[in-house]
Amino acid sequence: MGVVTLKEAGKLPTVRRWGGKVGTRGGTGRDMFGDVALLVFLIAQASDGVLTYVGVSTYGLHMEANPLIGWLMTFLGEGAALAAAKGAAVAFGIALHLSAVHRAVAALAVLYLAVAVFPWVAILFYY
Repeated sequence: MGVVTLKEAGKLPTVRRWGGKVGTRGGTGRDMFGDVALLVFLIAQASDGVLTYVGVSTYGLHMEANPLIGWLMTFLGEGAALAAAKGAAVAFGIALHLSAVHRAVAALAVLYLAVAVFPWVAILFYY
């Protein structure tokens, strides 16, 4: 095994193009879809965190549907548990974005909006 030079490092395979094809590192083009997907994902995470905190503070810990987050809230408190969970989710979302797995980031953003943000909005503002 030899040392990889900078010139060779630019040719290391990585998933970059649509359809899971293997491209090479070093492309300078921005992926607008990926950037928008990440932005929506980050907004969904922040919204979920704030709405969950307000909901749990208002209605009680039993309102949290995720048992892992509920368990964390029991031991760490609502704010610390949500900060830890959302921090981890954001870190993984950014890692997916940097790995150019933009469709997964977009799917997760839509999932969070559908099963976390919109239900909290309905509970907090319409009931």
